[in-house]
Amino acid sequence: MRKGLVALLKGKFLVSGDAPRNWLFIVFASVLATIMIASSHSADRKVHEIAALNEQVKELRSEFVEMRSKAQRLKLESTIREAVAEAGLLPAETPPRKIIVEKNSD
Repeated sequence: MRKGLVALLKGKFLVSGDAPRNWLFIVFASVLATIMIASSHSADRKVHEIAALNEQVKELRSEFVEMRSKAQRLKLESTIREAVAEAGLLPAETPPRKIIVEKNSD
């Protein structure tokens, strides 16, 4: 057991008779590790991008609700009366009358 551990630490498996097979495995494992690390970084980048987009959606939804409520307040009759009163316009005291046009049977 001790000899095997010492041989491993000295790197004898890299220079022994079947070293090319060991080197192939080491290169293969290194390539797989590199691919795994790149994939992990890509996934992390996408997670951060999704989080940023979710925050942007929340902000835009909040802004939309605020603008919609502001537009509804501006459409209220009381708000319109105040705005036109500043211009000197007042509501009519007499209600509007309906004009009926009769068709001629010519």
